[in-house]
This record gives sequence, structure tokens and C-alpha cells, in this order.
Amino acid sequence: MYESLLFIIYICIFLAGMAALRNGLFNLSGESLKKVLSKVTDAPWKGFLTGTIITGVLQSSSAVMVMTVGLVSVGSLSFSQTIGIILGSNIGSTVTTEFMTLSLDKWAIPGIIAGVGFCLIPHIMAKSFGTALIGLSAIFAAIGGFKMLAGPLSSLPLVDKLLISIENHLVLALITGIVVTAIIHSSSATIGIAMSFLAGAQISVYAGIAIMLGSNIGTCITGYMASIGSGPEAKFTAYAHIWLNVLGVLFFLPFIGSMESLTALLTTDKALQLAHASVLFNVITSVLVLPFSRQFAKMILFLHKG
Repeated sequence: MYESLLFIIYICIFLAGMAALRNGLFNLSGESLKKVLSKVTDAPWKGFLTGTIITGVLQSSSAVMVMTVGLVSVGSLSFSQTIGIILGSNIGSTVTTEFMTLSLDKWAIPGIIAGVGFCLIPHIMAKSFGTALIGLSAIFAAIGGFKMLAGPLSSLPLVDKLLISIENHLVLALITGIVVTAIIHSSSATIGIAMSFLAGAQISVYAGIAIMLGSNIGTCITGYMASIGSGPEAKFTAYAHIWLNVLGVLFFLPFIGSMESLTALLTTDKALQLAHASVLFNVITSVLVLPFSRQFAKMILFLHKG
């Protein structure tokens, strides 16, 4: 019971850290990024590059999706312009996954102290940098907590049974990734949790990749919720995000074993293998769809315009 409560607290710390990091970075560059996003032309590759860069800067594909849906709902972007942005945001999100593999939890407390110091400086840039630093430090503190609790949690009968089921049933691992991400609204947190169980050898990279794929579907709920109450074009944008990830996951499901073998050739670090698998999935999916972005937009309109 104590471990479960502590685990929930660390999840809250991770989500709060992501929010602080995102807010700090947005205050530093958000308005200029928003202007760039609103001026994306009809060329899908320009939206693709813009979505990749902005997501990499803000460390959140969900934030970029919410921003994109908002711009569509007020008429600053058309639905067709968002396809490239969506494709790029999926790639930009992998920056966070790769970043989480760094073992920096020992710098969490010094980072928070330094962040508070910057927040005390009466200047908006300093305060924004301090907020981002506090958020980043909280993320690494939470990841350290996940790793510490992976062993004790896996000894609990319910968790142990779930981990065994995930290991033996690919679909259950996929559903777990979807559900957990939909609940906590963060694919990064879900992948971070999977990495902690990987580090303790409670699950295999194979199961971790299945959870990661599920998290890419679960993260679509944020953009969909942002589209509720908006116009039809905003809803089309949310549907495009959902279809992109669902079709991508269905395409990659038979190749999870191949992804596991390929990433094992790149590194022996299991958490890094999962991060690399996330990069492979998002890059290949987005690059394959990019040349057909206009046809993809027409498919969304055909399926949902009624």
C-alpha cells in the first residue's frame, strides 16, 4: 500500500514537472512559436519541420496538438495545413523519450534550488528559465523514484500478476499503454514507468515496446478533448492524429520483435532500447505518411465529414 501511494505521488511529481517545464519553455519562446505555427503554408513538409521543432522545444506533443486545434478552431490554420504539423509533432515527442534515459536524478535537488533562485530574479526570462529548470529537475526526480519503486511494486501480488500477463499477452501490453496514457495524459510518463520496470528486469523490451505503441494511441485523447465544442475542422485535426497513430501501431505490431532486435544492436541499455524504438516508430510512420499527406487528409474528410 505504501509503495502504491508513493508511486502515485511520483507520477504526480512527473506530471507537475512536465507542466512546469512546458510552461517555462512556452514563456521563453511560446508566442514566437505560436506565430510561426499560425503562418505554416500549405506545403506539408514545412508543417512537418515546424511541428518537429516546436514539439522538441516544448517537450510535449500534446501541447502542440492543443495549440494546433486552437489555431484551427479560430481559423488561423486550415485542417489540411495541420497534417504536416501532426506528423512532425510525433517525431518531436521522441526528444523527451531519449532525454529521459539520462541518469540525472542526483542533480534533481540542486536543480530545484537553482530554479527557485532564478524565479526570485525580477525578470520574466529568468523566472521562465527557473520554472523550466524546476520542472526538468522534478521529472528526473520522478524517474529516479520510478526506478526505486519498480522492485517493491513488482513484489505486490496484483502488480506481479499484471506484469506477467503483460509479458505473455501482447494485446494486454498495448491496452495498458493506451489506458495508462489516456488517464494521466502523458505518453512520456507511461514510457518512463515502462523504463523503470525494464531497468529492474520486471518486463522485457518486447513488452515495453508494446506499451510504448499503446501510449502513442492513448496520447491522442488530449487533442480530441481539446476539439470538443470546436468547429468541424478542429475535430478533423483530432481525428487525423488518432488515425495516424492507430494505423501506425497496427502496421508496426507484427514487427515488434524486429524492433527489439534492431535496438539491441545499437545499445545494451534496455531503457535506451525502448527510447530508440520510440524514435523508429514515430520517424518511420511520419516519413511514410508525409508524401501522401493530402490523400491522408482526404481520407479523414471522407470518414468523418458526415
